Amino acid sequence: MANAADDSTRRDFASYYDGVEGRPSRPTLIQAAVAFERPGFAVDLGCGDGRDTIELLRRGWRVLAIDASEEGIRRLKARPDLASDGGLETRVARIEETDWPPAELINASFVLPLLAPDAFARVWRRIGERLTSGGRFAGQLFGPRDGWASRPGLTIHDRAEIERMVSVYCIERFDETETDEPTARGKPKHWHVFHLVLRKS
Repeated sequence: MANAADDSTRRDFASYYDGVEGRPSRPTLIQAAVAFERPGFAVDLGCGDGRDTIELLRRGWRVLAIDASEEGIRRLKARPDLASDGGLETRVARIEETDWPPAELINASFVLPLLAPDAFARVWRRIGERLTSGGRFAGQLFGPRDGWASRPGLTIHDRAEIERMVSVYCIERFDETETDEPTARGKPKHWHVFHLVLRKS
């Protein structure tokens, strides 16, 4: 039987997915995907309800979609725009506690900053190891002026730190933005975000 904490977690995830339902895939993911001559194999880390996974499948990619939330994976599989799941593999797992095969594209939209620093370091290293030669990473990192920067358990980077981290890649997108927009649950937030598309040599 589920305990009260389990029920609360499910409601929390459900409210988040209700808030993002119907939103389009991220521009970073699209930029990375269209840069290839032909689709290949992609890993979508923290896929949620599949807004980026669906776009990859639509473009002919095979996708391993990983998320810690069973609710997210359930919603992905139930999406009406999931024409066929023939190219889709899903996994319920925390991204810092699982591994994945080598991939031409690794996507991590807005999920890496939510990792604790030690977990972030492991996942970032694994991304570099699992990207194939010529493969691309697409994703976001949070800057020090982000409204969540003072929260414990997150990983925040300033621009100089990110520049050092990405120096081993060919940089195809490195945008820094600051906006005041509500979160998926409707709460006000200041966003300080770095949007990245990186190619491995």
